[in-house]
Order: sequence, then structure tokens, then C-alpha cells
Amino acid sequence: MRATKFEFEKRFWIICAIFAVGFSLANFDHTAFTTALRQLVAPSIVSGSPEALNVQRFIIGGGALLVFVTAALRTWAAAYLRTGIVHDTTQHAEALVADGPFRYVRNPLYLANLPMAAGIGVLASRLGWLFIVAASWLFVYRLIFREEEALRQSQGESYRAYMKAVPRLWPALAPRVPSGNRSPRWGQAIAGEMFVWLFGIAELVLAITLNIRIAGIVFVAGFVAHFVLARGLSKARPGLGTD
Repeated sequence: MRATKFEFEKRFWIICAIFAVGFSLANFDHTAFTTALRQLVAPSIVSGSPEALNVQRFIIGGGALLVFVTAALRTWAAAYLRTGIVHDTTQHAEALVADGPFRYVRNPLYLANLPMAAGIGVLASRLGWLFIVAASWLFVYRLIFREEEALRQSQGESYRAYMKAVPRLWPALAPRVPSGNRSPRWGQAIAGEMFVWLFGIAELVLAITLNIRIAGIVFVAGFVAHFVLARGLSKARPGLGTD
């Protein structure tokens, strides 16, 4: 059930492939998720009417909100774990970080992938949305199982105690462990997660304008931000146990 070393190292591209396959399913399922949801909650609204377009905007706007939740959670986690570690293709288990969101949930970065899948997935077909959400969930768990095994081996009893105190993927309402007094570094975190913020902005632009061309430009900018900012910062690769 654990992800392989290859899957971990290529996790960014595998996630991209999940989205690509999900969106390609529109070739088989010709009903958009936004249309299906509108027909479910407001079947009396006529397709193509101003009311239908407003419902479409509302659904896409809701998807953008989920992506912003993802961006905020990933930025919060990266401020403590460091962007160089977050985007590194090498697995790290040298030390345990138990500050910021890691006091509420053991895997905040992987948790963030799930609202992103649901949020961006609203732009796909019905079948595409289901595939993106389900495949993302499965892949996230495979990655989690791999990292937890590595941390159990490297951190021993301290990580086992952390596992007992802090939930794996469903956040606690209050901190479950004391703060380790690790200082957040917000600048590098925001830079490293800028591509997710731009995805949210692109989807919000689409919700407002329903213009896929304008939104596409912002999506492309998100990928550029990922490689220019995140990959550049990851070269430093600061250690997990250092500030």
C-alpha cells in the first residue's frame, strides 16, 4: 500500500497526470460537473440562461475557494517545514517537525491536496471530478504510509508518541502537542506555494469572466512560478532540524 521511491520522487508529475486523466474523461462523459451539479440542485433552471451562468460562476467560485484553502494550508506548513524540504524529490526523515499545522494534523501538506483536487476538479466532467478526487485520495494515502514508515524507523518512540497524539489526516480542533518553538519563515513559504495561489486566482478569474483563455494564462503563470520559485528555493535544502 505504501508508495514506491519512484512515486515519491515523481509525486508532482503523478499528481499532474491524475488531473490530466481526469480532464480527459470529458471525451467519454460529455456532461460538465458544473452542469450536473446545477441540474441536481436547481433542475428548473434552463441551460444557457443567465441564471444557469450565475450558478456556474458560483460553483467555480466555490472551487476557487477550496484551492485558496489548499494554498493557505500548504503555506502555513511550508513556513515551518521549509520550502526546500516540501519540494525536494528526496525523502527526509532526519527530524520531526511538530509546530504550526503539524500540531493539529500529522500530514497537513497531503491533507491540502484533497480540497485542491475537489476545487480544480469542478472544471472537469462528472466522471472526471470523481476520478480526480478518488485518485488523489488514494495517492495521498500511499505517500503518507511511505513517509510514516520512514519516520518510525528514524525517530523511533518519539514519532510513535506523536502518532498517538496527533491525527493522521483529520485535523484536531486544538493543538495536540506542545510547540517546539520553531520560528516560521513566511517569505520562502509564500514564494514556494505561489503556484497554488495562482491556481486559485485563475479559477476565481474564470468564475467571474467565464473566459477560459484569461484563466489559462494565469494557470500557465502558476506552473512558471512553481519551477522558477519553488525549484529555485529547493536547491538550498535546509535541514529539517535547523532554522
